[in-house]
Amino acid sequence: MNQSTTKETKIGFLTRVAYGSGDVACNIVYGMISTLLVLFYTDYAGVPAYLAGLVMLISRIFDGVSDVVMGYIVSRTHSLFGQSRPWIIRMALPYAIGAVLLFTIPQTNSTVIQFLYIFITYNFVTTICYTAINLPYGSLSVMMTRDGHEREILSIFRMAMSPFGRIIAATFTLPLVRFLGNDQAAWIKAMALWSVLAVIMLAFCFARCKETVHIEAREKQGDLPLLKHLSVLVKNRYFWAVLILWALQGTLQTVTGTILPYYCKYIYHDESWMYSTLYLVETLTIVVAVILCPLLRRRVSKSQAIFIGSLLCVGSQLLFMLNPYSFQWCMVTIILRGIGQAPLSAFIFSMIGDVVEYGQWKTHIRQESFIFSGGSVGAKVGMGAAQAAITGIMTACGYISSTSADVVQPQMAIDSIRYIYIFAPIILMVVAMIVCALYRLDKMYPQIMKDLEEREAQGTL
Repeated sequence: MNQSTTKETKIGFLTRVAYGSGDVACNIVYGMISTLLVLFYTDYAGVPAYLAGLVMLISRIFDGVSDVVMGYIVSRTHSLFGQSRPWIIRMALPYAIGAVLLFTIPQTNSTVIQFLYIFITYNFVTTICYTAINLPYGSLSVMMTRDGHEREILSIFRMAMSPFGRIIAATFTLPLVRFLGNDQAAWIKAMALWSVLAVIMLAFCFARCKETVHIEAREKQGDLPLLKHLSVLVKNRYFWAVLILWALQGTLQTVTGTILPYYCKYIYHDESWMYSTLYLVETLTIVVAVILCPLLRRRVSKSQAIFIGSLLCVGSQLLFMLNPYSFQWCMVTIILRGIGQAPLSAFIFSMIGDVVEYGQWKTHIRQESFIFSGGSVGAKVGMGAAQAAITGIMTACGYISSTSADVVQPQMAIDSIRYIYIFAPIILMVVAMIVCALYRLDKMYPQIMKDLEEREAQGTL
């Protein structure tokens, strides 16, 4: 049979949950990296803010290379369990161990030793382990089904469940750290607990999610050279669109997650329960709104839904400016911002799947792993650049890194925290609106799938 063997197959509820569990596991660890890791470095390990930001910025270069390399490795993986699926279980334990090592930074006055330790452990977790799990995990959905509706449902399950990983990491960690002693050892114990949960969920994802899409014409074509794949990829205009949108999604979450604990600590004068409450409320709002996004899809396309949501995000930030010193007002506006983020979270990964089909239709070459790896590069670069920019701005404004609870920050540093929290989301979501206004693939997609069905029936891509 030349067509996909899963075109009309409905994916079961438990399999959808298992697929979503994979991103919960990834976000337990990566959620810590994109939210609280900078705070741990500066205020618990005493690492200068600029040093942490420098590591994260330099690491993005290696991270970008590793994504392309991993995409090539996955494209040439042929195992009993498929192409993408085996990497989820292979890298689960190294990922968990590396996550704990992030927090065992040596206490020393030598910034060289601290830099080297952070650089090695950070890149082991993000550049190697996270890439080797998350990239195959993302492309797995395209290998589970080619049905556009089923892919949307998988994406919605993924993005409705994945925030719970960030909830565990960002909401429960600070109270748990305080309970365990509020020192570096407490962070290590907390991360060890989260890592065990991550391994269990990755194993569940591996066990239930099977690769069932097999296209004979593609198998006859064989493996293509890396340069050929890259040449085709960079000419795919909708790849660049989803790369930007994926980067904006990750960058927005990184900016708000990284700067919010500082905002609560130095403006609301509470770094624990206020931060945990705000983060939990926004994340749960996103979860509920993501679940409801299929109702919005009945009336508008995916790109139109993201445009509307981005506009709401901008509006929520403008409202927040009316009273940025009120915790209660902040709660109201983050609920609006959470609703606005939901369409981007709900549909970005199904849009990447659409780009896979578009690429095959346009070039006769199918590139699941390369499109996901390329998009991942954009997301990681955006997140790393955001953290580097935040720490750079804070350092330039005189922020003092210290393990002492009595440190007094200069007013300029506190003002920088406030301005970053207010204006960064506005800039990011305006860019998302521009991209969505230019996006046309949603209208083309039904005809693309019809053409591919006819071509594959004749034995060609």
